[in-house]
Amino acid sequence: MEKSAFIKPFTEIGLADILSVGGKNASLGEMIRVLAPKGINIPDGFAVTSSAYWEFIYQNKIKEDIEKLLFSLDRKTYANLGDTGKKIRDLILHATIPEEIVKEIVAAYKSLCKNYDHMADVAVRSSGTAEDLPSASFAGQHDSFLNIQGEVLLLIAVQQCFASLFNDRAIKYREDKGFDHMKIGLSVGVQKMVRSDLACSGIGFTLDPESGFRNVIHLAGTWGLGENIVKGAVNPDEFFVFKTSLINGKKAILNKKLGTKAKTLVYAEHVDHLPEASTTNIDTPETKRSAFVLNDAEITTLSRWALIIENHYKIPMDFEWAKDGISNELYIVQARPETVHSIKNPFAIKEYILKKKGKILAQGSSVGNKIASGIARIISSPSESGRLKAGEILVAENTNPDWNPLFKKAGAIITDKGGRTSHASIVAREMGIVAVVGTENATKRIHDGQPVTVACQEGKTCFVYDGLLEWEEKEINFHDIKMPRTNPMLILGDPDKAFPLSFYPNQGIGLMRLEFIISNSIRIHPMALVNFTKLKEEKAKKEIELITAGYADKKSYFIDKLSQSVATIAAAFYPKDVIVRMSDFKTNEYANLIGGHEFEEPEENPMIGFRGASRYYNKRYKEGFRLECEAMKVVREEMGLTNVKLMIPFCRTVEEGKKVVQLMEEFGLKQKKDGLEIYVMIEIPSNVLLADAFAEVFDGFSIGSNDLTQLTLGIDRDNAVISNLFNEQNPAVTNLIRSVIASAKRNHVKIGLCGQAPSDYPEFAQFLVKEKIDSISFNPDALLKGIKNIQKAEM
Repeated sequence: MEKSAFIKPFTEIGLADILSVGGKNASLGEMIRVLAPKGINIPDGFAVTSSAYWEFIYQNKIKEDIEKLLFSLDRKTYANLGDTGKKIRDLILHATIPEEIVKEIVAAYKSLCKNYDHMADVAVRSSGTAEDLPSASFAGQHDSFLNIQGEVLLLIAVQQCFASLFNDRAIKYREDKGFDHMKIGLSVGVQKMVRSDLACSGIGFTLDPESGFRNVIHLAGTWGLGENIVKGAVNPDEFFVFKTSLINGKKAILNKKLGTKAKTLVYAEHVDHLPEASTTNIDTPETKRSAFVLNDAEITTLSRWALIIENHYKIPMDFEWAKDGISNELYIVQARPETVHSIKNPFAIKEYILKKKGKILAQGSSVGNKIASGIARIISSPSESGRLKAGEILVAENTNPDWNPLFKKAGAIITDKGGRTSHASIVAREMGIVAVVGTENATKRIHDGQPVTVACQEGKTCFVYDGLLEWEEKEINFHDIKMPRTNPMLILGDPDKAFPLSFYPNQGIGLMRLEFIISNSIRIHPMALVNFTKLKEEKAKKEIELITAGYADKKSYFIDKLSQSVATIAAAFYPKDVIVRMSDFKTNEYANLIGGHEFEEPEENPMIGFRGASRYYNKRYKEGFRLECEAMKVVREEMGLTNVKLMIPFCRTVEEGKKVVQLMEEFGLKQKKDGLEIYVMIEIPSNVLLADAFAEVFDGFSIGSNDLTQLTLGIDRDNAVISNLFNEQNPAVTNLIRSVIASAKRNHVKIGLCGQAPSDYPEFAQFLVKEKIDSISFNPDALLKGIKNIQKAEM
């Protein structure tokens, strides 16, 4: 094909051509030329250039008419936006594509068809010439059409793409961003379709799209064509992959979350002259709803491609992928710069603290670590935009780019459908609006006009509460914080908070409790999984069967869930130490897990009963401890997260410590192998009195000041009658702490303390620093205060 000003094959364009073919097409050409040789599959195609668009505008003599209509736009209220946009689009749709452009489009299409030995089904996508820049995403502003076959439909689709430059949402977006409408052209990408209608498709980011944490790749996917996931019409599967493990050839999948994927977008059987009628949504069969769209090998392949793309562009990227249901091959169909976190400073944040909680109306995936409240307004379509007043909470089944003008007015967004990579999520992040997506039932549970509070500050799950609740906001700039000599570490058990908390000033995780993960993510007693076929309680058995669907071996469910949760936290803070405390439920707490009552006997005083190290080698729990060890072995050996250290709680005697360390080696966790360190909690007076002997068994100590104080003073701190006597600064307690720190120094083992007191009491922090403790671990909400107290003590 001869060189043309109107048509450019993808193989002949790159990033330097962005002004003529737009960001989307320039990126496709760049990848085909540079990255396809590196093994990335990218469908071929061509671009109708912005020169063709301008030639179309000039030959039809409609430029001045468009300018006049834009001049009449009410830029205060935008009340006439819909009317203005429609008139401009009508001008474009009633114009005629010049004959020379028609010929070149048809010739390029025929050439593409020859490459595939049939009339090619193509995707026809708009590509604005200021599109996909790091400062502006233009996400979904212009139209795209899938499954376009034949010259007639192709030309109609191209003209409709031209017209979509003046969609209401696109006009408003350019107004908000300060772009000159008549300096933005439109290119059209024509790309061979990937038959994902017969398989799956989705979106990916080379960072965590919520927190901006850069050492992970996030993938989201659904069955069928990708428009469903982009428009938020489905709740997709989600996958997180750790870059360091991927680069090192280790098992890199941190987390897999199954989405409902209720709809599947497929090719329409009959397509006449309307490009938008070329696809149709069908109900997803139940068997496919309960199955992941990608297997582990496919997740890994896409993630490796994502790394190659990011390394080439040298900035965080988001991309679209598709799997062909005929060839079973994966493809990258688009890639562009990520436009929110790549230009944000993650070390300057606002922290939100909800003062009290209320009745939960709905919950879903968080977008934005914020809180917002207001009157809920149920909106069924953008045509009802007049009903939404500024600051009200927009509640909808799902949204698409036509809703963008409403986002500017909304105080928060709530949707029934969609995931973290849906249209609502992407635009909400860009606009800085808090949102909760994929609630499933918000439009049914929330009443129009009801006061609600949207609380997305606690991690990946956002809660919508009844009423206007109170909260606090704190401005934090971490760049102003100088790290002290004594290592400040975090106490953390919730993997959902790991990525955002990784930006806080810290030297790692001093205490990661497994109990939170087992209670919230696993929910099942380990021994109920070990003895699943022997369970007597039918109700528990049915519940376990439902939760562990897809796992023939129920023990694998526990190992997978626990290893993924621990790995997520370890990856967030890698390569800093993450000290994981093996399970320390008390019997009454274990009994509350599903199936737990069959394996736990009532105790008069669980605090000093069958807990901690004593459980691990006892036949009543030994096989449950094996599952914990196997999960930790996956994290350290298969995933390469050797920054994970392990800690044994409530170890009463030195002999018991030796027995547990030997048992861990039997279960595949050999002390010192690959740098494995095993610590012990110092929470019983015997740990202090025999510290020198414990130091011969363990690599480090962690003082649990709460339990040590209770057991030293003989106080149940939850007993209101005597709780006033609970005091970590009682000389009996401080003398024990002073003694054990001295023993640690004498034996050259590490020692830290986990507890609230060093942040609440500057004098207690001063005491610890004076005794030369190595680290102090704080809950996230006490970290900054704790650091200040350490700094003051070190002066």
